[in-house]
Amino acid sequence: MPAITYDFAEDNLRISEPSKYKIEELGEGRFILNLGPQHPSTHGVLRLEVLTDGETVIDVVPHLGYLHRCFEKHAEHLPYNQIIPFVDRLDYVAAMNCEHAYVLGVEKMLDLEGKIPRRVEFIRVLVAELNRLASHFVAIGTYAIDMGAFTPFLWMMRDREHILRLLEWICGARMLYNYMWVGGLYYDLPLGFEERCQDFIQYLRPKLAECERLLIENKIFIQRTANIGVLPLETAINYGVTGPMLRASGLKYDLRKVDGYSVYPELEFDVPIGQGLMGTQGDCWDRTYVRLLECRESVGIIAQCLQRLTTDCARSRDFDPQAAVPKNLRVKKQMEIYSRAETPKGELGFFFRSQPTSDVPWRVKCRSCSFSNLSVIAEMARGGLIADLIAVLGSIDIVLGEIDR
Repeated sequence: MPAITYDFAEDNLRISEPSKYKIEELGEGRFILNLGPQHPSTHGVLRLEVLTDGETVIDVVPHLGYLHRCFEKHAEHLPYNQIIPFVDRLDYVAAMNCEHAYVLGVEKMLDLEGKIPRRVEFIRVLVAELNRLASHFVAIGTYAIDMGAFTPFLWMMRDREHILRLLEWICGARMLYNYMWVGGLYYDLPLGFEERCQDFIQYLRPKLAECERLLIENKIFIQRTANIGVLPLETAINYGVTGPMLRASGLKYDLRKVDGYSVYPELEFDVPIGQGLMGTQGDCWDRTYVRLLECRESVGIIAQCLQRLTTDCARSRDFDPQAAVPKNLRVKKQMEIYSRAETPKGELGFFFRSQPTSDVPWRVKCRSCSFSNLSVIAEMARGGLIADLIAVLGSIDIVLGEIDR
């Protein structure tokens, strides 16, 4: 049997994973530092090609594609209702929010708007806000570890576990739910859920105050994040940044208010923005603080949903969460529709192009908020230190399942 030989030609690596910068293009004292794709600071399988001069960052180039799952190609071969489990795997720490954005679009295309039972709408908002809390807890907790604080991470994971158990009680899954269906829900809330959820939000309010005192107001955390990774509002808008990143730069733009989808117009909540309290508006500290403030707003929204679900939208014997689920998902004519919703990371949108008399879409295009938010990383990190690049990346709060799709 002939011996196996391996060819370590100089350009093999560049062929498999092209780099933007070549050695001959580097100036004196400059070098390329690769962070990832397995580096713990990359929050997933992401490679950052960093051009540095000493410890100063000159440029950052994200390299994607390590988690590509062909979501949009899968969607071209499945009926609308069978795509939902794949939608769960976009932002897998906020699957309920992804489902909400998707089913709103399909219902708009099937002309189901206004025909969904009120109890279904309030349950959707309830579970979406619970998942928003869980997502922000991951963002704040992992960011604390990036900055060297371990205890807040344990506290955030402890409280997130309560939410995952509540969601598991509803639908049997902890992360990937397939709970929201086109036109309804898989199942009604289990008996006793409203009371248990009410107990949880009473427990959570003082815990959020503890987290603010321990982490957000911590002197070391402020020194590591204030005036770091400043994102001016004009730059954020030009790059299509949305969600807490955009609001931290000073713009009150939340699709729950702007578009007023589902029953959000009936609920009272504020849209927190960054104010530069500890540094410059739009810095890493502002982005973390805005997420914590959003957690408080979500607790208030959950409380209002629970109040409505136990009064005018209370459960009844004849309530069927699948009453408006269409038996036939075929769209009568070719249509093009764009639907969007406010997920914990920003605007998640879906563009649909239907096929006449078919329940399989011709095209489903996902507008990823994490993709747009990550694109601005070079603008925030340029001129800073390598250690500050880690702070900037963590403050973006990305999920590669949504970026690569």
